[in-house]
Amino acid sequence: MIKAHSVGVGDLLRSSAAWRTLKNKWPEAKLHLLFLTKQQGYATEDLMKHHHLLASAHFIAIKSGSPHELGAKNIALKQVLDAAKTVCTEVKPDLIIDFEASGLRTSVVTHTCAKASGARAVGIASFLGRSFFYDKVAPPVVDYARGHGLALPMDYTERDYVALAALGLRREGQAIELQLQPEGVQAKEKLKKHLAEHRKENRPTSHVQQGLHESGLASKELLMGLNIGCGTPDALHKRPNLDVLADALGRIHAQTPFTLVLTGAAFERDINQAFIAAYARQWGDTNHLIDWSGQVSISGLTGVIDAIDFFISTDSGPYHMAVAQHTPTLVLFTYPEVTSYHDVPWCVRLVAPYDAADIVTEFRRLQDKHATANDR
Repeated sequence: MIKAHSVGVGDLLRSSAAWRTLKNKWPEAKLHLLFLTKQQGYATEDLMKHHHLLASAHFIAIKSGSPHELGAKNIALKQVLDAAKTVCTEVKPDLIIDFEASGLRTSVVTHTCAKASGARAVGIASFLGRSFFYDKVAPPVVDYARGHGLALPMDYTERDYVALAALGLRREGQAIELQLQPEGVQAKEKLKKHLAEHRKENRPTSHVQQGLHESGLASKELLMGLNIGCGTPDALHKRPNLDVLADALGRIHAQTPFTLVLTGAAFERDINQAFIAAYARQWGDTNHLIDWSGQVSISGLTGVIDAIDFFISTDSGPYHMAVAQHTPTLVLFTYPEVTSYHDVPWCVRLVAPYDAADIVTEFRRLQDKHATANDR
């Protein structure tokens, strides 16, 4: 399976629905991902190399340098093709699918690998002459959307099904998938120990409260996750108003006590601390807030997400991870972004403009949906 569009966590994870569809069709098939990345070193690589639907994942750089280096030069096409052929020699594919809807680079790589391995090739006939590179072709994206009654732009999960149309495969409501990974198991245990110590240090002060907690008669306290994230310069506009968010979570906590784990990369600690400061200004006590930024890798985050009851997030990689792990998720958008939506029962979304009351309302709706699903 060849891709090259974006190596972002959410962008690539949304391909997992198509992978599941392929596995449903051919249960014994081994799926190998070949990704042409601008530069190597993205955290997504490790996450995909351990994805439960993939037999292997390979990342070939088309530019020199690191992901954040400016002015990187293109790597010679011959070098890229040689690296791709090496991968195909290892995995010996029977079928190669080019999921990219446009461009010539992946078409050339697909054709070269198919010729070297004797595999059949599938791709999208997005412009005149592109079909030459493939044995079976799917219609252009516009024709696919029209034929399926979909508006453009489509959500990113649906886009991979354009190529699969050449094989007669349809999405049929398939959601994205992600399972707890080895680093996640360790991270979950690490979080469990931290929570035990945190709650011991912040146990109820009154004898009555202590007795209730020790006897198990106190209401179950929720464990919630919050990802503000969006710490890279191109994503800052996706962050919500911290005062509104703090107001909403304080209202929720007043009725439904919880411990809140703030996730994020190490460089996102500042935004987490800014949120905690905003919460303190409005509600005082912040003992139930835990800043977990920089504590785990992206693969380790699967363990944190697996441990929590509900997840609140911006439009970011962890949001897509939570949805893929079937964790009840409330996602906050600062503007409409249909390509990032997930229409699944365990996710609700709120698009700006909204206020604290709106967040509370949508969170309660998520709770109700989750409770109803558990009652079935």
